[in-house]
Amino acid sequence: MASVGQTLPVTGISRRTALTGAAAAVGAVVVGGALGARAGSADRPTVVLGGADAAGPTSTPPAADPAQWLIDENAKPGAPGGWLVPDEAPQVWNRIRGYATATSVNRGEGIDLRVSTQAPEWRVEAYRTGWYQGAGGRLVWQSETQPGERQDPAVLDASVGTWTAPWRTNLSVSTDGWPPGMYLLKLVSSDGGQSWVPMVVRDDTSTAALLVQSSVTTWQAYNSWGGKSLYADERGGNAGRADVVTFDRPYYRKGSGEFFGREFELVRFVEKHGMDVTYWTDVDLHATPERVRSHRALLSLGHDEYYSTPMRRGLEAARDAGTNLVFLGANAVFRKIRLEPSETGPFRKEVNYRDASRDPITRTDPSEATVSWRSAPVNEPESSLIGNLYESNPVQADMVVVNTENWLFEGSGLRNGDVLPGLVANEYDRVTPERPTPESIEVFCHSPVVCRGKRSFADVTWYDAPSGAGVFAVGTFEWIKRLGDDVAGRAPSAADPPAAIQAVTKNLLDAVAAGPAGAAHPAERNLEQLGIRPGYVPDPPPT
Repeated sequence: MASVGQTLPVTGISRRTALTGAAAAVGAVVVGGALGARAGSADRPTVVLGGADAAGPTSTPPAADPAQWLIDENAKPGAPGGWLVPDEAPQVWNRIRGYATATSVNRGEGIDLRVSTQAPEWRVEAYRTGWYQGAGGRLVWQSETQPGERQDPAVLDASVGTWTAPWRTNLSVSTDGWPPGMYLLKLVSSDGGQSWVPMVVRDDTSTAALLVQSSVTTWQAYNSWGGKSLYADERGGNAGRADVVTFDRPYYRKGSGEFFGREFELVRFVEKHGMDVTYWTDVDLHATPERVRSHRALLSLGHDEYYSTPMRRGLEAARDAGTNLVFLGANAVFRKIRLEPSETGPFRKEVNYRDASRDPITRTDPSEATVSWRSAPVNEPESSLIGNLYESNPVQADMVVVNTENWLFEGSGLRNGDVLPGLVANEYDRVTPERPTPESIEVFCHSPVVCRGKRSFADVTWYDAPSGAGVFAVGTFEWIKRLGDDVAGRAPSAADPPAAIQAVTKNLLDAVAAGPAGAAHPAERNLEQLGIRPGYVPDPPPT
């Protein structure tokens, strides 16, 4: 890995001459180290796309529209309103709580539910989320009525601060016949209780162009059900935050984690447009990182902060094999974690000590210490993968467009200098030349911000990797929220930010779904033109 302050060479040839004629076509796989020198000839390596084995993509997808099943699925009637759990209603949520024994299952597999309620009866309704003519969810399955059971209280492991729900399984559910997708299982009790259990139905045979990833490790980090999260002790005790949290408990609040406002709107958007898409969680990235290379792009959603070593190495290897990476949030790949088993199954405990001196593994394998990725003894800032670097929060600022003479903004109605109100929030990233940064990085939006009294900038970035892959990062939490509005028939422009953002997002996803987008759309470095140089933000806000 490059040392701090070093820029990383992504290309030694002209951006435009590298793409003459068939340079955007597909050819032989070239896999190199993370952002290393280009292999092979002086021209860009090309990448075969489609199906995969352990070594990566090996064949092209069929000529027929691979997304037809998804188009047909979204033509089915949705459940307007009826699938939702009420907001700001803890008295409703707390009447029934539950969790699943896995964050995802392959299609047709079963999953166990563990549910606690004082009500005499309850049931579960399985809703697949998507477009569904704007309804957002479709009822796929409903259980028979189940007898209520008040399960045992939460148990605390005081040595690491872990709260666990030691519950028995009271319903096993088969997903046979369920289409792949992101699901919310709605628990409904006879005393008026309602809450959610999120899960993903994967398709492990899929070679869909787009792989959408749900950030459940980040959801779990912030989950304070029982009393502690990786941030706080909600009961006001003196022991502080947890060092280990577990998936063997419900999510707090209404049970949906960070799905709404960070992920759901993107799911609706890609399904509305009939894109060739499949789904998994970041726990699946940890378990089978090689599968990323079965797809043309991986989409990291709004808040994808907590990463294990296999997760990060999986994305680096995919990028270096020609798979595009799209980061549609901020603060991604910031905290380093380990995933460990519980009595329920593998990868159920999430370990993050924050401080290397407190993590027992530091004595035997310092590279696995659960600090921030950029911190010692790990020393791998996320910018070497993402392009930009997380800086601070909370922030509220306008996004300023500075570079519209390129493919991303075609048909968006945006021009240089346009301002998109409030689009930089609640956390932000920027290009930080003092840290490892791809040499070819191009900035599309460069937005002045003030955070914790310090003046800085938030950036939207793009770079091309030696393999031909493209890596995009939006650097804000707010982008995905703007995909939720139905803007059909509205002309994109700065005066209509949701329409403009959706036009840009459609351009982006079409490009990364087509193949190695860094080869088709090579980045044009423009840091110098924008005044981005080491030390140009002299006193960065604290992180």
